[in-house]
Amino acid sequence: MISGLPMAVPEPGLPSRVRIHEVGPRDGLQNEKTVVPVEVKAEFIRRLAAAGLGTVEATSFVHPKWVPQLADAERLMPLLDGVDARLPVLVPNARGLQRALDLGAREVAVFGSATESFAKANLNRTVDESLEMFAPVVAVAREAGLGVRGYLSMCFGDPWEGAVPLEQVVRVARRLLDLGCDELSLGDTIGVATPGHVTALLTALNEAGVETGRLAVHFHDTYGQALSNTLAALRHGVTTVDASAGGLGGCPYAKSATGNLATEDLLWMLAGLGVDTGVDLGLLTATSVWMAEQLGRPSPSRTVRALSQQES
Repeated sequence: MISGLPMAVPEPGLPSRVRIHEVGPRDGLQNEKTVVPVEVKAEFIRRLAAAGLGTVEATSFVHPKWVPQLADAERLMPLLDGVDARLPVLVPNARGLQRALDLGAREVAVFGSATESFAKANLNRTVDESLEMFAPVVAVAREAGLGVRGYLSMCFGDPWEGAVPLEQVVRVARRLLDLGCDELSLGDTIGVATPGHVTALLTALNEAGVETGRLAVHFHDTYGQALSNTLAALRHGVTTVDASAGGLGGCPYAKSATGNLATEDLLWMLAGLGVDTGVDLGLLTATSVWMAEQLGRPSPSRTVRALSQQES
């Protein structure tokens, strides 16, 4: 890195610290064509934690038929003993939750949809049926003392239905939170959001009684809007942002969903705004370069490319 860059120029009103919810090992790798060996996954997670990422989503306990890239969840979890980070896992149903509990998971997440089309494609259920499926999962997880996160996909647009009304998103978001989720991540699954839309949805959720502190944002960079959308969310008071090291991933059930917001690109922007994350950008960049080598292709992150070229 060039000394003193990016220069920190704080913007009044922004949070002083942001928690990055790293999704690369789960949301990133689940959409890779290459099936990554379990030992490489474990090393990836260890390196992410060593770079200062305090929350690293480890894997998903879905049926191997649906996401074969994450079929090794039972083998992965024991390899993560001693990792100094929160290691949430995705659970689709009661069976997935039990598998996670048996392996000592302390945090889980459920994955819902704001639209009927995606609920059918991803869960083979209607929105209401999926919420009914999640209810006992969240209840059992809470009784076991686990933290529970809710993901809500297609909050800003759907490849089959097009524009998604704000009130439709708010209705499903409220129901997920009412089930007992501690936090709700708002997903721009196909990357069509723009900053005004982000602000409008966050405002509508606040007006429906949802506190900003319970919300996270999860943007994809399909149209190059992920950073601008994140900045709009930060200006609204959001302090948890999902990102994927090296920009890995997309969504296997929405073909127009390209990569997640790259964690390194997010870190560069936040460093320039004087916002603390506790993450070492140099160590994280080295980790993403290493993972790109494992996958046999370059990282799509502009920051990773720029910093790695400086080192070469």
